[in-house]
Amino acid sequence: MKLLLLSLFLLTRVIWSGNFNEAQQQAHQSHKMILVNFSGSDWCGPCIRLRKEILETTEFDNYAQDHLVLVRADFPRQKKNQPSKDQVKRNEALADKYNAEGKFPFTLLLDENGKVLKSWDGYPNVNTAQFISEIKAFEHGN
Repeated sequence: MKLLLLSLFLLTRVIWSGNFNEAQQQAHQSHKMILVNFSGSDWCGPCIRLRKEILETTEFDNYAQDHLVLVRADFPRQKKNQPSKDQVKRNEALADKYNAEGKFPFTLLLDENGKVLKSWDGYPNVNTAQFISEIKAFEHGN
């Protein structure tokens, strides 16, 4: 029973991609917006807080499943947390394009073509519902 519940939980969690090009293709096919999160997962306190209090909540997952393609560019400092060399290259290329100043956390809402619609510099001082509401303002028809 525990395994079934864990499986159902994992099936309902949204997937954060590490490949912006694949995410953009998916966004084109599904006509969804892209949310990109630049994070320092093992050293940046506001990044960790953003993940736990907003981006990894059930409320955000439920919204994101149907409305967003998610991309995380993580820049951990501890050796044990380092991504593959290919992932580092993808993260650095994405940062060169969208986060040249190296801000953390830095979150962007993009259209399916990669145009920046909104950015959050640092921890957004809102709750999950308010964060989702800010995203909804850019949905088609609003």
